[in-house]
Amino acid sequence: MTDITIATHNGNFHADDVFSVAALKNIFPSFKLVRTRDLELMEKADIVLDVGGIYDADAGRFDHHQRGGAGERENGIPYSSFGLIWQKYGLEICGDNQDLANSVDKGLVSVIDAIDCGHVKGVSTGISLSHTISMFNPTWQEDGDFDACFNEAVDFASRILSRFMASANGGLSAKAIVAKAIEDAEDPRVIVLEQYTPWKRTVHALSEDALYVVYPSNSGQWRIQTVPVELGSFEDRKSLPKAWAGLSDKALQDVTKLDDAMFCHNGCFIGGAESFESTMKMAAMALQED
Repeated sequence: MTDITIATHNGNFHADDVFSVAALKNIFPSFKLVRTRDLELMEKADIVLDVGGIYDADAGRFDHHQRGGAGERENGIPYSSFGLIWQKYGLEICGDNQDLANSVDKGLVSVIDAIDCGHVKGVSTGISLSHTISMFNPTWQEDGDFDACFNEAVDFASRILSRFMASANGGLSAKAIVAKAIEDAEDPRVIVLEQYTPWKRTVHALSEDALYVVYPSNSGQWRIQTVPVELGSFEDRKSLPKAWAGLSDKALQDVTKLDDAMFCHNGCFIGGAESFESTMKMAAMALQED
């Protein structure tokens, strides 16, 4: 079977969904990729990863965001979508070499899983960008041309550098926008952005009071996100209410009494509603939570 449909979420992407698709390319030479949150489109897909709220490998469903997650390794590192895909297909990708599959899981897959799931202990020993560049060199088993491999590494590094510069420039532009939003906030605990702008670094530098940031999504709905205690931390200054964890649509609407509430992440760090007004009401409720 080669002509299949693989679905994952649209919008921002992360290493787990990117590497999941990269891994599946080794199994399915031809497939259609659909990036969506439309449940009807997901139901028609052969494989759904990192979205959908279901983990059932036999049914081709590989999400880990549902309540309770999708399991963890013996060392406590939870599985993200990449780990779930690797569990099913890793051995085949590695030509039935179990030692190789285990090594890739330990050095790459589990590191990406750990970072994606907030299990940060020990991940500094995993793959780094420097290590990635070094792997462009031919191995001792390959009759490689070091000059050609060097040129490949330069092409890769040029792309990374270009994106790094674009990211840095975007960060500089965002600083002024977020600083103005902090200054204009009616309640210093809730920062409202008129459009999504990278905000964490500026909020941490300029506001000790901010607990939540409210902003529109690319699709026009609204989000509320918690401010972490420090940059890079998965601990929040004040989480969204635990009663909301993992709920979406009607289940969340029943709890919040907001008829357009959409979702709250299982980790209680982000949620959202269709309207700005309802999202601000979610912020007000979260502020009142003990």
